[in-house]
Amino acid sequence: MCNPLPIQPFTHPVFGAVSLPGSKSITNRALLLAAMAEGTTRLGNALFSDDTLIMIRALKDLGIPVHEDRESKTIEVEGQGGVIPVKTAEIDVGNAGTAARFLAAFCCVAARGKYKLDGVPQMRRRPMAGLVNALRSLGIRIKASDIDSFPLEIDTASGLQGGEVTIDARASSQMLSALLMVAPLARDDLRIRLAKETVSRPFVNMTEAMMHQFGQPFYHTKSANTFAVVAGTPYRAPAGGIYPVEGDATAASYFLALPAVVGGEILVRDLRYSGLQGDVDFAEILAATGLEVKATPEGLRARREPAPTSLRGVDRDFTAISDTFLTLAAIAPLLEGPTRITGISHTRKQETDRVHAMSFELRKLGQGIGEKDDSLEIHPAPLIRDTEIKTYDDHRIAMSFAILGSHDLRGDGRPWLNIKDPHCCAKTFPDFFDVLKTLRTARKTLV
Repeated sequence: MCNPLPIQPFTHPVFGAVSLPGSKSITNRALLLAAMAEGTTRLGNALFSDDTLIMIRALKDLGIPVHEDRESKTIEVEGQGGVIPVKTAEIDVGNAGTAARFLAAFCCVAARGKYKLDGVPQMRRRPMAGLVNALRSLGIRIKASDIDSFPLEIDTASGLQGGEVTIDARASSQMLSALLMVAPLARDDLRIRLAKETVSRPFVNMTEAMMHQFGQPFYHTKSANTFAVVAGTPYRAPAGGIYPVEGDATAASYFLALPAVVGGEILVRDLRYSGLQGDVDFAEILAATGLEVKATPEGLRARREPAPTSLRGVDRDFTAISDTFLTLAAIAPLLEGPTRITGISHTRKQETDRVHAMSFELRKLGQGIGEKDDSLEIHPAPLIRDTEIKTYDDHRIAMSFAILGSHDLRGDGRPWLNIKDPHCCAKTFPDFFDVLKTLRTARKTLV
């Protein structure tokens, strides 16, 4: 794959179907839950990407037997019943926020252990203080940077205590999810209270549902911001030892948006509103633009008939599904009227400052942009400029702008948008550009 990569526009409407890679969020949660469980778990449709490989390597470094088969997309984990066999380890978390936060909490369940965790420079700037402070209050000695982020040195001494703890997870719901998943392995029952409402509540719901799938009972409190977890109930491998990973709903956003850009119809196989992932709700935002989105037994279908009327801009809060805001922002230049995106301030501390990055790149395309701390407003300009998109080592910037670049801007099939460093998509979707190429060359197959 050349760098920068010219995006070849579609010269005809898309007609095809996509099978999604496994969800990164589900794969990494399942890996951790399987490692803590009694028995062996085999993950089906598992994602093999930079972020999940970091998680796999770290579990191996901690003494958890993990066996991968990329050809069959399966990962087998020999659960250790909450025990971490290796008592001293140095773990590289790269720039994988999910793995980093989950692993930091997991290391704290060791009865006695000393662990060092570190990542790339950007990881050292990503929020960890809420989780670090919560773990400290539960008896774990942690040395951290001046902002309580990586590098971390964790000394468990006597394992994770129970009791009551308050956590500030406003910067990332992953911190709350990390604490919830290790809570059953604490010495005593644990009551977790949110200092403020977290972002991306659907990911917390996903965590709770998966904990139940691995044998934890449901827990209820009178407050939506308080979680009670009973200690002493072991995690267990799912019935039959098989855990199927759902296709990635965040990755689905790119393909659901494709008909809005090039016309035609696409089926995203096995994507359902009833699944574990809140990001599927992005389909409803696309429907609000005027794109036809329909749930079918095979998955979600998005369709746009050739018509003189344009799709329209929308005003939506993305707090709960912020990973998908980039998809809408990227296609906003093709919508009629302004698009306003709110609830995204926390994305400034992810792989990059996503709000500023999208604002800067859209301005390069000639678009009118209003950027505030928590919002982005795009006013489409009649003339979209040829440009090279800087991706800031952020996979979602690369994939979202690749969808925009699929639009036949000049009407002659010539590329007009180039993606710099397209290899960054390996973080969650290594085959993204191959899938896009397959759709571009496919003949009409859907009816």
